[in-house]
Parts: sequence; C-alpha cells; structure tokens
Amino acid sequence: MKIDGTIEPVLSGYGLIEGPRVDDDDALYFCDARLGGVHRLTPDGEVETVVPRRKGVGGIVLHQDGGIVVSGRDLSHVHGGKTRTIYSDPEAPRFNDIFTDTLGRIYAGSLRFDPFGKQTEPEPGSLYRVDAEGEATILYGDVALTNGIGFSPDHRVLYHSDSLRSHVIAHDINENGLCINRRVFVKLPAGAPDGICVDESGCVWIAAYGAGRVVRVTPEGHLDGELKFSEPRVTSVCFGGNDRRDLYIVTADDGTTDTPQGSIYRTRVETAGLSVPRASV
Repeated sequence: MKIDGTIEPVLSGYGLIEGPRVDDDDALYFCDARLGGVHRLTPDGEVETVVPRRKGVGGIVLHQDGGIVVSGRDLSHVHGGKTRTIYSDPEAPRFNDIFTDTLGRIYAGSLRFDPFGKQTEPEPGSLYRVDAEGEATILYGDVALTNGIGFSPDHRVLYHSDSLRSHVIAHDINENGLCINRRVFVKLPAGAPDGICVDESGCVWIAAYGAGRVVRVTPEGHLDGELKFSEPRVTSVCFGGNDRRDLYIVTADDGTTDTPQGSIYRTRVETAGLSVPRASV
C-alpha cells in the first residue's frame, strides 16, 4: 500500500505523549507520561486537562458510562471529576498500554521496571484481562517491555508490542477467552514497536520508537508501507474522524531542551480504522 498523505502538525509542547484515543465528538484524548496529566483536544483546537498531574499514564480507553479509563499505578475510571479504582495489583506496580474487547473487558500490560531507568535486568510483565472491578485474569507473561495492544477485526487474534525485544507478538483467542498459539507476528527492521492500532482490513499500524517511523503490517506479517518523521521518538497511533480515516501519530521529546517538543500529527489514510469498544468494568 502506498502511503503518501500530507502529515499535518496538530499540537506540540509536551514531554512523552502516549495513549491517544478519539471520542464520538472527534476530540482526541492523550496523556503526557513524563510531565503528567491527561488532556482532551477538541476539533476546534482547544485543550482541556481531564486528569491533572497524574504521571505514568500509558493508555486510555473510553467508558460506556462516560469518562475514560486510564492506566498508570492502577487502572482508574475518571468521570465527572471523580476517580474510581477499577483494578490494582502489588505485583504490577504500573500498567502501560490498555485496550478493550467487545464485552467491555480491559486488557492491560503490566510494567515491572522503569524503562527509562538503569535497571540492568528488567523484570518481564504480563497481560491482564480485567473482567470486573477488582477481578482480573493473567492471560500470559514474559513480555519484556509491554506496549501497544490491539485486536484483529474478528477479535480472534490479539496483538501486543514487546518493545525491548523489537517485535510484536500475537495470540489466538480460544472459545474460553484464553490466549493460545503464541508467536512473533512481526519483528521491526528498525526501532522498537510502541503503540499500535488496527484497520478494517486487518492491517496493524505500529509506531516504531527510535526509528521515526509508523509502519503498516499486513495480517500475514508483511511490511506494507510506512510514514517517515524527522522526530525519532514516535510513541503511538490511533484512528479518528467521522469515517475513522484520520490517523493520529504522537511523539516524545528527547528531554534535552527547556521547551518540551512532544507533538501530535494527523494524516489521512485509505482504509478506515476499527472502532474501539468501550470499557464496561
């Protein structure tokens, strides 16, 4: 697939932008994992702070009762100025990217070390499925550095970025909702896979952190096009727009300047993205 759309800068001035998610009003939620806060960018360009100061948020999903679910030290539902803890686990000091299935359950990757720290032997994390408030199932472990999570159009395949190993893994979902047939879906030729999203044809869009790329990969695991950026730290992607053909790309700065340079970009793509189910937990 040829990807040659105009890449439009939308917003800048943040540290480490993560977790982009578009609501029904075509407003974009995003977080600044390094400097703190979860924000909402309206179509007319206004930015409101939805969750002040909270650092370490790596993922956002919408909730069917309104508001959003955010990750971090726990999984929390924020709505109407109130925060409800959905799930926490002392064995999982931080949750990074999160996603939902058609039943409204939340899938969250645990992060057991600081990816920007100096830990020589990072402890691998796991994928949790949160079935109800305070109740979760660990579907699998051995994810060195958990990042983007997404489903195939039929929700029978689950994709999961492991940034430290530079690959995206895949599992089939069996009739009991468990993950089987673990395999490497794709290993990136450059950069580390970070956030992901999936389009209606089943292709997976992957932010290649450190390589200044967003790559599109077919369901068979073949590279099918890329977007190039001058900024190397591309962190995540999501679809938006009334037809879900707007692709949002977010980045992180390198921390070397007084003014943060993490940015949001937007382009148009040929194939619409899948809609993301709302959490019901």
